[in-house]
Amino acid sequence: MNFIFMLTRDDRTIPNCLDIIEQIIPLNIRHIGFKDIGADLETLRTLNQKIQASGAVSYLEVVATSPQAALNSARMALEIGVDHLLGGTMVAETLEILNGSNISYYPFPGTPIGHPTKLGGTPEQIHAHTCDFLAQGCAGVDLLAYRATEAEPVALIEAARQALGHKTLIVAGDINSPERITAVRDAGADAFTIGSAAFNLSFCAATTLNGQLQAIVECVG
Repeated sequence: MNFIFMLTRDDRTIPNCLDIIEQIIPLNIRHIGFKDIGADLETLRTLNQKIQASGAVSYLEVVATSPQAALNSARMALEIGVDHLLGGTMVAETLEILNGSNISYYPFPGTPIGHPTKLGGTPEQIHAHTCDFLAQGCAGVDLLAYRATEAEPVALIEAARQALGHKTLIVAGDINSPERITAVRDAGADAFTIGSAAFNLSFCAATTLNGQLQAIVECVG
């Protein structure tokens, strides 16, 4: 299971993201992402370049709440050249924007609401949405399991896993403890994201960001 470190807090890219990426490069984290909100285009372009130059895979997660803003974020992902695009719900339109690129797309199943995002939806709905997204050509899904408002997180992960087959399941949002990492792994996730818990120094007892990240990496094994 892969750990995707998000340079984000409260669903926004952190203002000093360019400084932080330089700080964490020695940790050899291989998957690093950011949000479409919180930094301007040129900052995100430079950040993406730094992530990829370090040898890591880059991820942009869409949390914009309006349809037009979400599609603009997909266009931004294409322009700056990220490796993977996460989030959003306008699947057909986003895939059309990404057509011909090498960017893999993982939309949100269920009903994401507001910002920071909460997730509505039952396991049955998650399963149905996931099947539909795969039929449209998505590489997998980005599931906000621990932001759920209607169901148990693990039940949602299991529903998505069943629908995905060999495709990729990323679990994002509020994974803030070793116990949740274990639960996500046991339910069948291929990857998970952590941002706020590391920056808030709340994942473990470590008093530095690097200490938090080292603890997370140790949980992944």
